[in-house]
Amino acid sequence: MPEAGRFVGIDVAKAELEVVERPSGARWTVPNDVAGWGQLREQLAAARPTLVVLEATAGYELGVVASLAAAGLPVVVLNPRQVRDFAKAIGRLAKTDALDAAVLAHFADVVRPPVRPLTEPVTEALEAWLTRRRQLVDMLTAEEQRRARAPQAIQRQIDAHVQWLRRQLEVVEKDLTDTLRASPVWREKDELLRSVPGVGPIMAVTLLAALPELGRLNRKQIAALVGVAPINRDSGTHRGRRAIWGGRAHVRATLYMATLTAIRCNPVIRTFFGRLVAAGKLKKVALTACMRKLLTILNAMMAARTAWKPGIVA
Repeated sequence: MPEAGRFVGIDVAKAELEVVERPSGARWTVPNDVAGWGQLREQLAAARPTLVVLEATAGYELGVVASLAAAGLPVVVLNPRQVRDFAKAIGRLAKTDALDAAVLAHFADVVRPPVRPLTEPVTEALEAWLTRRRQLVDMLTAEEQRRARAPQAIQRQIDAHVQWLRRQLEVVEKDLTDTLRASPVWREKDELLRSVPGVGPIMAVTLLAALPELGRLNRKQIAALVGVAPINRDSGTHRGRRAIWGGRAHVRATLYMATLTAIRCNPVIRTFFGRLVAAGKLKKVALTACMRKLLTILNAMMAARTAWKPGIVA
């Protein structure tokens, strides 16, 4: 049985934070602002909780998470879907702020998610630029798809918007690079990652900003975190097809594109892909395995602070 402890769930809204402690059932509300964060920090520091958990909530959680983590409190930000699945599993179908906070505290008590390292200010800036870049790319894709079906008069307007979006994308990518290169530590990490054939600037920045655990976990943990670890689907004598699921979708999407490039220009990944296909694996399955292998290589390199060496990797 896990050791007893005090577990705190915080439901985050734009204006306030609903807090529930388990097992005492204590409940209170504080504003979601600097004053409220300070009040909450003092209360929790005095209570010495085993774990404090929140859901990722469109960025509204960032301030309180930074405040609590800076005070040395064990705070974890959870995937909302994982929490909702847990709530359904225990029969909590109703949804209010207080109930959500109680479910979070219950989740912390039962699951005990590990505390991840605090996101550094540079990482937050990189992640913000990456988010903006994804938004611009999505808007560009949508406009280009609309253009194919639009009448000629509308196409001219869409073309003007597409040109503007491309200029903004160039500005964002320059700011991304400038933010990264301004820090010697991040510049070193960027150069280490980009020494791998197939890993370009966007892949490197995505890993640095959205996967700070890279190099700190073992290969199975990092694969599960990104969502490239195969999940069993077996029942009785039935053996279902393994599939990947969950994880950090935007990291996985960028890793997918980098792996496509690596299959062409990275000798280790190209050989691995060819061997799997020759053994009869579907190309989609082989590609997923290559994604996992590339991620494992990058994880090991970051852990050892060693640049790409194909002979050693092979």
